[in-house]
Amino acid sequence: MSRISIDQVKHVAHLARLAMTEEETVSYTEQLDKMISFAELLNELDTDHVEPTSHVLDMKNVLREDKANKGLPQAEVLKNAPEHQDGYIKVPSIIE
Repeated sequence: MSRISIDQVKHVAHLARLAMTEEETVSYTEQLDKMISFAELLNELDTDHVEPTSHVLDMKNVLREDKANKGLPQAEVLKNAPEHQDGYIKVPSIIE
């Protein structure tokens, strides 16, 4: 028994703006059916004594502490700008 129909695959492909041939549609329908069957097998497992996890490895935050640092001097920044005026970098206007 197929768990997903060709029409459903075509509908999802349309929503995703994917152009698919009839052969591709049939192939994807078969592949998706196999994936759904495998996922249903997982529902049969006894997970009563398994703790929920968000990640398989015990990971800690590896990011550095967020500290404010002193930036570059204004004169040095403006030296690299193509145009500047009154201490600000001048950019082309995008609003008419």
